[in-house]
Amino acid sequence: MGDSDSREVRAPHAALLELAIVLPTLNERDNIAPLLERIEAALGPGGWEVLVVDDNSADGTAEEARRIARTDPRVRVLQRIGRRGLASAAIEGFCATAAPYVAVMDADHQHDPALLAPMLASVRAGEAQVAVASRFAAGASTADWNRPDREKLSSIANALAKRLTGVELTDPMSGYFLLPTATARQLVPNLSGIGFKILLDLLATASPPLTVKDFPMNFSARRSGESKLDRAIAFDFLAGLYDKSFGRIIPTRFALFGTVGVMGVVVHMAILYLCLLVFGSGFTGGQAAATFGAMSFNFWLNNWLTYRDKRLVKLGEVLRGWASFVAACLVGAFANVAVASALHGYGFHTLPAALVGIAIGSVWNYALSSRFVWGRF
Repeated sequence: MGDSDSREVRAPHAALLELAIVLPTLNERDNIAPLLERIEAALGPGGWEVLVVDDNSADGTAEEARRIARTDPRVRVLQRIGRRGLASAAIEGFCATAAPYVAVMDADHQHDPALLAPMLASVRAGEAQVAVASRFAAGASTADWNRPDREKLSSIANALAKRLTGVELTDPMSGYFLLPTATARQLVPNLSGIGFKILLDLLATASPPLTVKDFPMNFSARRSGESKLDRAIAFDFLAGLYDKSFGRIIPTRFALFGTVGVMGVVVHMAILYLCLLVFGSGFTGGQAAATFGAMSFNFWLNNWLTYRDKRLVKLGEVLRGWASFVAACLVGAFANVAVASALHGYGFHTLPAALVGIAIGSVWNYALSSRFVWGRF
């Protein structure tokens, strides 16, 4: 072979790969092919690739992307099993491409691919380290979006995000941006990967702050399918802020789990007094009803919020998850009582003994639930 081992191998007549476009998808089957046509119209026939990072969509999005990839080598598919969330999907896309620049955009046609070329040119020329397609910059429009409720939520979130990141831009909550891949991968080890706002994570992690340039965007209506964002998006955003501020002290998911547990105590007491005062039941029966009611409430809220990236949806999974959660909580309750009783027996005051028992039970419940309720699916 001789010197040929060190030669650069290139496909004949192939344009050098310059840009990777990461498309986090969940039930976007009908949107993929039309979006690829729009990307090609914006960027030309070569020099780019699309990474479809699919969260095991029920509508066959990954299979549709594979069908296209069989005849179009510019398309690649990463199908994720047991992992969900736009932020973590974007991170996997950063690490899966050899392109020197990477963009993240939605697959639902709300983000205009025509902005990719000017965004790439700006970052390549060194005008900024991150190019952001903004819904709120001068010249942008959200008229086709027709979601005044979400526009108001975004404006409030933007104000909070600016305080956290120290970066002045009009739309830090944008899901459409472009930056050098090396910059993204350098930040990956310190990213939380929580929720949907990966740009906020990147900007809050970078030190010194990244320079940013806004590109006004005409934010369109979704072409097909349903939005990946639900009513928990505001909670998800706050979780992201918490993680970047305090996540190294108390893990974010544990903090959410504990918050749900506190709310469960309120539910428990409400059910107990309802049984005692309204239905006239005895204390034992009321306590049992309150315990299972609170457990069920905690399971539902944890499934909806704390573990929303691993949310159980199918009826069989939900029922098995609920049974596993109840079993985990019963073990935690036993640990709580055992530790608190032992400390009290050694002379600890009632209050600190009880609090230590509660803390032990909470950690135990969190560990068991994370592994055997949401971790197993």
